[in-house]
Amino acid sequence: MSTGRPEMVVIDCRPNAKGQREEDALLENASQSNESDDTSTDQSPVPPAPLKETSFSIGLQVLFPFLLAGFGTVAAGMVLDMVQHWQVFQEVTEVFILVPALLGLKGNLEMTLASRLSTAANIGHMDTAKEMWNMIMGNLALIQVQATVVGFLASIAAVIFGWIPEGEFKLNHAVLLCASSVATAFIASLLLGLIMIGVIIASRKVGINPDNVATPIAASLGDLITLALLAGISTGLYKELGYNDYVNPLVCVFFVALTPIWVLIARKIPSTKEVLYSGWEPVIIAMAISSVGGLILDKTVSNPNFAGMAVFTPVINGVAGNLVAVQASRISTYLHMNGLAIGEPDPASQKCITPCSTFFGSGVNSRSARVLFLLVAPGHLVFLYTINSMQGGHTTLTSIFIAFYLAAALLQVMILLYLADWMVQWMWGRGMDPDNFSIPYLTALGDLLGTGFLALCFHILWLIGDRDTDVGD
Repeated sequence: MSTGRPEMVVIDCRPNAKGQREEDALLENASQSNESDDTSTDQSPVPPAPLKETSFSIGLQVLFPFLLAGFGTVAAGMVLDMVQHWQVFQEVTEVFILVPALLGLKGNLEMTLASRLSTAANIGHMDTAKEMWNMIMGNLALIQVQATVVGFLASIAAVIFGWIPEGEFKLNHAVLLCASSVATAFIASLLLGLIMIGVIIASRKVGINPDNVATPIAASLGDLITLALLAGISTGLYKELGYNDYVNPLVCVFFVALTPIWVLIARKIPSTKEVLYSGWEPVIIAMAISSVGGLILDKTVSNPNFAGMAVFTPVINGVAGNLVAVQASRISTYLHMNGLAIGEPDPASQKCITPCSTFFGSGVNSRSARVLFLLVAPGHLVFLYTINSMQGGHTTLTSIFIAFYLAAALLQVMILLYLADWMVQWMWGRGMDPDNFSIPYLTALGDLLGTGFLALCFHILWLIGDRDTDVGD
């Protein structure tokens, strides 16, 4: 990581660069204050320079949050394995399509929030109470707006992917999906956003790089909270269908009616005002990508022969999303602190980023990519053992199943880490702040790859005779 002093940051003021204005808002105060202090020997406090990180220090800081997040995904997998047999999941199977899209909100919103606040904390823009309060209020309001809109669009995607191809449409079920999705997205994002803020503030106080811990902790409870809320809310609203038809529409109207309030709050904060207007493309496209993964999950899990897939889906997707979010957040912070303006390519990076440069380079980003990749296999073995010891799922952990599962997980993370290296550098060079744009795409692709690879594994195992669907019943 660059050891350049933070006061050497240069701001590119081109107004037409996409995402430039939010970066200006983030860096403006530090740039102005540091210019006046260059010649002073008694300088005011400046943001602490990033510590040099070895592979061991990176691994040590990432390991505990990674395991914590992994056990959170295991708990989420156990919940999904249980609720897949509930009446609402059996009668309205399109709820399965919502699962990856709503679980993906932690990548679209909470992890993006964590990356944005980690960068702000690292460059000293959360050092005073006023700055910290502005960042907190603006970002919380922003993610509530995004959660409401994305939850609503996810329900529309579930209707399109689930019913329209079959030529069947049930209005009451569509309203149920909308109410469940919007309510789950809103409540989960509020809870996780508050947790994220606390983690980032605490990590700075104890001298830990927030990039290493914030995004995994965002996911440690994210999947579990979201799935529990989705199952509970959808079950409650499904029961109301037979008694009070107005409840589901009323829930939709209530949460949508709150949206203008959050918009007004987010517009008052410079660091979130621009994201409020320009940050929709990644979260909406990411939601659509995750919904395709949800369609795969729906068509696979609804088949009794592949019911065992449910418990592993949050785990394989969650682990990959956690690791790639850490890497994307680290690369983004590295570029922010390397004295480069958004839109100015990093001269230290190669013109053509290859898998070899991503994993075998000498820089700190390649070092972290190696560390994160090496965590995949042992981490998944621990999580598989935990699921097996709790008699979760419907699949016996045979050696051939573990081999196929680990191959899918390693390939998934390898692809994502390479895409993170390429995507963050590409976005930076084109004037887009990676903190706002990269993580939603990467985690959504992780959901799609993980669900697709896992479904392929189960189909191959079924064809070769490695079948088991009664474990945990």
